[in-house]
Amino acid sequence: MLQPESSTDYDVLIVGGGSAGLCSGIWLARCGINFKILERRDGPMQHGQADGVQCRTVEVFESFGIEGPLLREAYHVLELAFWAHSDGIGLDEPDAAAAARVDGGDGGVVSKKAGEQKTEGIAKTHYAPDTEPGISHMPHVILNQARVNSIMTEEMTRTAGRDMIEYGVEVLDVSVDQEQAEDPGAYCVSVTAKMDGATKHLRAKYVIGCDGAHSIVRKSLGFQMIGDSHDAVWGVMDVYPRTNFPDIRKKALINSEAGNLIIIPREGDYLARFYIELPNYAGAAADITLADLHEKVWRIFRPYEMDIADTTWWSVYVIGQRRADHFTAAHRVFLTGDACHTHSPKAGQGMNVSLQDGYNLGWKLGAVLRGRAAPGLLATYVSERQKVAAELIEFDRYFTRLFSTAYRTEHGITPEHFREQIVRSGRYISGQALKYDESAIVCLGGARDSAKRLEVGMRFPSAQVVRVCDAKAMQLVRAIPSDSSWHIVVFAGDIRDVEASARLDQVSHELSSILREFVPKGTEADSILHVVLVLSGRRTEIEMQHIPEVFTPMTGRLKLKCLLNVFSDDQSYNSGHGHAYESYGIEPKVGALVVIRPDQYVSKVCGLGEVGQLGSFFAGFMKRAADQYI
Repeated sequence: MLQPESSTDYDVLIVGGGSAGLCSGIWLARCGINFKILERRDGPMQHGQADGVQCRTVEVFESFGIEGPLLREAYHVLELAFWAHSDGIGLDEPDAAAAARVDGGDGGVVSKKAGEQKTEGIAKTHYAPDTEPGISHMPHVILNQARVNSIMTEEMTRTAGRDMIEYGVEVLDVSVDQEQAEDPGAYCVSVTAKMDGATKHLRAKYVIGCDGAHSIVRKSLGFQMIGDSHDAVWGVMDVYPRTNFPDIRKKALINSEAGNLIIIPREGDYLARFYIELPNYAGAAADITLADLHEKVWRIFRPYEMDIADTTWWSVYVIGQRRADHFTAAHRVFLTGDACHTHSPKAGQGMNVSLQDGYNLGWKLGAVLRGRAAPGLLATYVSERQKVAAELIEFDRYFTRLFSTAYRTEHGITPEHFREQIVRSGRYISGQALKYDESAIVCLGGARDSAKRLEVGMRFPSAQVVRVCDAKAMQLVRAIPSDSSWHIVVFAGDIRDVEASARLDQVSHELSSILREFVPKGTEADSILHVVLVLSGRRTEIEMQHIPEVFTPMTGRLKLKCLLNVFSDDQSYNSGHGHAYESYGIEPKVGALVVIRPDQYVSKVCGLGEVGQLGSFFAGFMKRAADQYI
């Protein structure tokens, strides 16, 4: 379906080659969509400002099968260290002699001034896990945004079979023909851009605006950013520290009398990022120098030595929270990432939320453009991600206040209360608190008690299972990759039981009917509706020939029986027992059916006697087989 490079008409034009655009691009490449990314930079990003990759984003990479380099190269955040002001040198502080170094005087070193005696400073107060135990099978990691983007770019290029990014393109204007927008096949969006020194006019069916806080796409549409800025000023710098501070290789939150500082260890063994509160610089952010940041850092870390051997990057920013008043124009142009929401970087949400905007939108555009879903599906991008943006901004306001020395002093927030609030925020920060509201693709009805620990509208959590055909222990989410298909996971219980076996036969009969209704002839069923079976009981007593054919279809050019979609919740040889049924709150004697979206969010839960509901559910957004044209 991808068309020649010379075409000026595209199904999708993506303005901006950042995290949101690249994530959408992976989806579109996998769906065979004719698209192009227009990037203002002359080449790939070399040094990104973002670096925190939350658990949910690592799960997204896993769903695309590209988590390997991310996990290998990144710093893994496992523990939070809390430090606070302490009167006198305590057990966690160095002795006075070690703390009394002479300034090196080379401009790149900050240390304690000669002769100054120190009797108070910071002391360690608490350690806590960085993420709530059991919240995800994937870790929170740190990796430079440039490398994160390059991993996605490599996958997009591999899948599409060619480079999909046009560098050095300045987009000048974007407009929508409102009358043509009513025609699903119309190239109703016009994009004017300066390319190769000439002004060119491109057309697209859809445009994704991923061009940052100063978005030309947003401005062209006349949309406004609504919100405010605060007086809070923070500095940030990537440094190679020479220090005796014991937690320099941990994520650390320091509350001192001189201000607040956050340590984010970076990939490699020595680089670290410091976020530094600058409470006395309100209204004068532009006047702050690198020397000011160095001096501030030295004061915050006292009585520990802190020599900045090298600073590779630094910046100063004024905190603000803003959100676009509209996320779409005629459901033909969509804003993502910083183009529609901006906030402070301290909670590590920017790159993650932006990437997940693209993750939400890309598969929906692919489904519509392939003729599998009605255009109305695209409205759910706006309803779902506008809510996420609003929640993000409210959280960021709360988080900003929590890190403000003035606010904590005014409201009597103690180090203990600060620590408690940070720990409680962990689920949100890790990306696991998001819950989509009811819509055509989120059904809150049905027998939700069939899976008591699953939340409809939230991401499907993983649990270990054992694949029946080869005894391989694996995470269940690896059986439901982001390949644009919907997933129907049947928890049938122990089919050694006659009643459970008969129930599974009935479920398979009804599922076969659903597949015939929505999968065109000649199309492999699992490319649209992918069916997975999870049994309970002893795997070695399950005979594959007794598994209904809907779970073991003939696939591929040679039409070979696929045995890879049948699993058991059983003891593995080397990885223990995953207890999947217990994790999901499913009673083996009752069973459950879970419908999971292409982006791995739970769409519907029902009982095994309610399979007939799936027909009307899918018909609410998916075209029936006779109406699909691709």
